[in-house]
Amino acid sequence: MPPNLHLFSAPGQNGIDDIVEASRPYLADKDDPIIAYLPLASLYAEKWQGMNEEAFKGLARFQTVNAELMSQKEIEKILRDASLVYIPGGNTFLLNHRLHACGTMFYLRKRIQAGLPLVGFSAGAILCGPNILTSKDMNAVQTPHFGGLNATPFNFSPHYPLDIYGQSVKDEWLADYRFFHDNPIVMLSDGAYVKADGRKTILVRGEAWIWRKDAEKEKLEEGGLIELRKDLK
Repeated sequence: MPPNLHLFSAPGQNGIDDIVEASRPYLADKDDPIIAYLPLASLYAEKWQGMNEEAFKGLARFQTVNAELMSQKEIEKILRDASLVYIPGGNTFLLNHRLHACGTMFYLRKRIQAGLPLVGFSAGAILCGPNILTSKDMNAVQTPHFGGLNATPFNFSPHYPLDIYGQSVKDEWLADYRFFHDNPIVMLSDGAYVKADGRKTILVRGEAWIWRKDAEKEKLEEGGLIELRKDLK
């Protein structure tokens, strides 16, 4: 099975409502479905644990991955039993470092690329690309690991400003990535939702842009396909 991704810049207007709705089809009508919850991008994940569990109450049971306290086998069992992986935001470099440090990155990449549904926002969306180099987070943990899940050919840049001045500032920064890398960047405003179902990637709703190699930045059409090259139809 190909990758099955539901990616957001932000989790919703009211709490994590967008995350819950994207997850619902994979959990409804299942007997005791499990969500593999990976809040590894945050140093303070316990602050949001109760709110996340409450939002999914009656729909699924959380199994939270703790990269420091769990063994690799324990984490892999959670991922093996899960109906869905949920990766919230935070520091993308910390998220990637923890996945590598606990020995789970390879197995998670294998499971996601094989079709285990992933719902994520901000850092969780960035992780799905070939690498995490379009994250604006500080690499305070000094991770040497920059490869992503490679579940989509696009890099992502969440929290993309809607105002022209903010866009120009972020575009100037993203231009450095484009100098060294050929794959497109998809820039997501808060409220944007991208779904990747197999080889087809769609902007479900919200405002987003794509920046392909040797091309100008282009605003994406809501409901339209997101293509690697403009000439691909």
